[in-house]
Amino acid sequence: MVSVLSAVVVLGILIFVHELGHFLFCKLLGVGVEKFSLGFGPKLVGFRKGETEYLLSALPLGGYVKMLGETDTGEELSEADRLRSFMGKPPIKRILIVAAGPLFNLVFAWLVMIVIYLLGVPSATTKIGEVIKDKPAARAGLKAGDLVTSVSGKSVVRWDDLSKAIAGGKGEPLTLQVKRGAETLVFSLKPEQRATKNVFGEATTTPVVGIVASGELFKERYGPVEAVTKGTLQTLNLIDLTIVSLAKMVERVVPLDSIGGPIMIAKMAGEQATAGGVSFLAFMALLSINLGVLNLLPIPVLDGGHLLFYTMEMIFRRPVSMKVREIAQQVGLVLLISLMVLAFYNDIVRYFLKQG
Repeated sequence: MVSVLSAVVVLGILIFVHELGHFLFCKLLGVGVEKFSLGFGPKLVGFRKGETEYLLSALPLGGYVKMLGETDTGEELSEADRLRSFMGKPPIKRILIVAAGPLFNLVFAWLVMIVIYLLGVPSATTKIGEVIKDKPAARAGLKAGDLVTSVSGKSVVRWDDLSKAIAGGKGEPLTLQVKRGAETLVFSLKPEQRATKNVFGEATTTPVVGIVASGELFKERYGPVEAVTKGTLQTLNLIDLTIVSLAKMVERVVPLDSIGGPIMIAKMAGEQATAGGVSFLAFMALLSINLGVLNLLPIPVLDGGHLLFYTMEMIFRRPVSMKVREIAQQVGLVLLISLMVLAFYNDIVRYFLKQG
């Protein structure tokens, strides 16, 4: 139940943010909005304010903003309505309205990341929990319980800093300063190379010394300026990681069975909600970035496909022909449905057949 409720909350917020972007830019640029719906399908509840009907619909896997005259299918409009219609606006305004949805998701993720750094980020200390036998650290004399304070003169306070310092040494000899009780000790050692895999499953090698983190955590809080800086960098890193992941998936480096659907989202949302507020916020920010980036892909049916058509209209000074758009929309719909089927199939295999 926690997983389902958490997923509904996360998806509801992200869908609302996305559609709010389209809606606000419609209002800003003078386009009439007939409907603003969270969810698809039959109406559950709703109300009308002005010209717009606000709806909560039965299928919570998306939402939509129905704009006045959003297609040029020969719909009869008065002159006043034509001037307020979506297709009656120049391409640049249509581009801004369409791009606003995914961009709002990215901005929302950025704001959430700033809040996370303001609230405090859990980080692992540099305390050693285990020293692996016959590895460089063990041979040098390090012990479980030692707290590493610097690597080759560079101060480290987080386990991530320690790992990066060891990897950044590229296998060259290192000097580790540690605290052992009241003593400060210095150890010299040379890392060894270990075959491993990166986040995309690609084979690589990395320098290691044979130590394992104790799992001891501390919470780092940041002031507003530093929170904005770190939140911005983390958001950019996650956007870059999402784009690279998509490219690796196309290259088949990342297997297609790693794609997850609603069940996977629900399970992960439940786990993060149980783990605490910061973890839940981080998961929501990551999902918002994924939603924003995916919607910007130049695939018909998605926002990115519409952006492609309107950009071509600006360049060639005439709309893309209806026939080309219809064919492209059909191809895009097939791709989208295929992706959804794959995601559902992976979820079923992963969580019901227990093969993943």
